[in-house]
Amino acid sequence: MADALPRPAPRRRLLVSGLLLGAGTAGAIDEIVFHQLLHWHHFYDRASGAAGLVSDGLLHAATFSAAVAGLALLADARRRGPFPAVLWWGAVLTGAGAFQLWDGLGNHKLLRLHQVRYGVDLTGYDVAWVLPGAALLLAGVVLLVRSRSRPVPRT
Repeated sequence: MADALPRPAPRRRLLVSGLLLGAGTAGAIDEIVFHQLLHWHHFYDRASGAAGLVSDGLLHAATFSAAVAGLALLADARRRGPFPAVLWWGAVLTGAGAFQLWDGLGNHKLLRLHQVRYGVDLTGYDVAWVLPGAALLLAGVVLLVRSRSRPVPRT
């Protein structure tokens, strides 16, 4: 029987891997830097300090779990053989940008779970929060579109 070429990882698995890792990483950076190190806000600031700390713990558990799941799917994809890196990086950037935009627009403005910071004019903070998310999302979508026209690599 002839040696078969390794099959590329399924596109959907790579997309989910990248989206989970991107969103999990962006969420973890947000939680570690802005919640823990700078003490600017908690995930849920509309209750006692204890509720804010619990909400931060739940957010941290969720983002860490998403990142670990994304890495596990990536390891599985790599085990299956070559995969299109442009597709995966596009998904990572899309996941990170989507998290950042949802946090800035959904959590901060729509749901009002927390703001970036308190006691200051929020305009600059909101712009500095949302624009990088939009840029990450746009870059990710561009890479995902570009990945559709590239052949799947074989080794």
